[in-house]
Formats: sequence, C-alpha cells, structure tokens
Amino acid sequence: MVWNLRGSYAETCSCELMCPCNLTFDHGATYDFCRATLAFDIREGDVDGTDVRGRRVVTIIDTPKVMTDGNWRLGMFVDDQATDDQFDKLVKVFGGQLGGPMAALAPLVGEIVGVERAAIEIRDDGLLHSVRVGDAIDFEVQDIVPFGVENGRPVQFDGMFHPVGSNLTMAEARRSRINAFGIAYEGRTGLSTAEFTWSA
Repeated sequence: MVWNLRGSYAETCSCELMCPCNLTFDHGATYDFCRATLAFDIREGDVDGTDVRGRRVVTIIDTPKVMTDGNWRLGMFVDDQATDDQFDKLVKVFGGQLGGPMAALAPLVGEIVGVERAAIEIRDDGLLHSVRVGDAIDFEVQDIVPFGVENGRPVQFDGMFHPVGSNLTMAEARRSRINAFGIAYEGRTGLSTAEFTWSA
C-alpha cells in the first residue's frame, strides 16, 4: 500500500522547556514520565488511492521516563469529518501498520487506550499554533524567537530523531488543558513545523 501525507504539525509535552526526549529518546524525561500530544493538519495526502487532504489527526502518548523502555500508552483522535474509508486508513498510518515514521515507534507502544472520531481544530497564526479536540484537548504553543534575533526566526532543532522530521521549531506552551483517554497533564514545552512530509 502506497501513501503520502504533507501538512503542518504542533505538539506540547509535559517536560520543562527543552524536552530531553526530543534530544534523544534514550534520555530520561524531566519527570518520571513523558506525556505528549501530537497534532497533524494534513493539507495534501493520499493513502492507497483515498484522498485524505483536509483531514486532521491528534495522538496522545504516555511514556515511561526513558521512552526506549517501551510500554507506551497511545490514544488517537481522527477528524469527525473523515469518511469511514479515510478514518480506517488514517488509523493504520498513524498506528504504524502501513510503514513510515510511525512504524518505527509501534514496537514501543504497549497499549492502545482508544481511537475516536472528534471535532478537531488546528490553527497556525505566525508563531502561534493552537489545537482543540472536542472537550478533551485545548492547547496553544508559541515558537521561541531568541533575544536579539532581528529577523524573527525561531529556534530550531536540527538532526533530531522524531517521527515528524529531523528539523523542528522549539516552542513553549501558552495554554494547556489536556485530559484524554485517561491521560492528563499540563503541557509546558512544544514543537512545531510549517510542513511535514511522510510517505511509504
């Protein structure tokens, strides 16, 4: 099955600013766990002949302090505007069953805590990125522009291991209310990118 996705991305996690897990998965999180919400706004995409442009997917994870220890808990929301075919194929892509970046993480997942349809709003406004999923998730992160940088370019990680890509923008949470599938936390740090590209 051939597929490709392109769109924007934003996340927030429970670690303090500069999440250690984003430096390397085998480094311990700030606390005894890492909880993160990953939001994907698919602007272009096709999964085995099914057009998925305009659809949105949000996943939430609860991992041990050291992510490579495995036994992650993962929940997933798919845009409630998705057809049954779009829903099924997106769940397989983001669950790692169809290869691609999420397939590399699938062996670390010990439990799928839920997969649901939900109203998903994702907005990108310059340095601000906001995500709302029904009554379960509401967060906003702001890209960090370093003091003295006159061109307004935010800080970026380059060469990181992350399913979305190896170069993402550092952000911090401006607001956060997250309680989904029994996973609740306050987002503190974040990441974003104007464009991610996946294929398999």
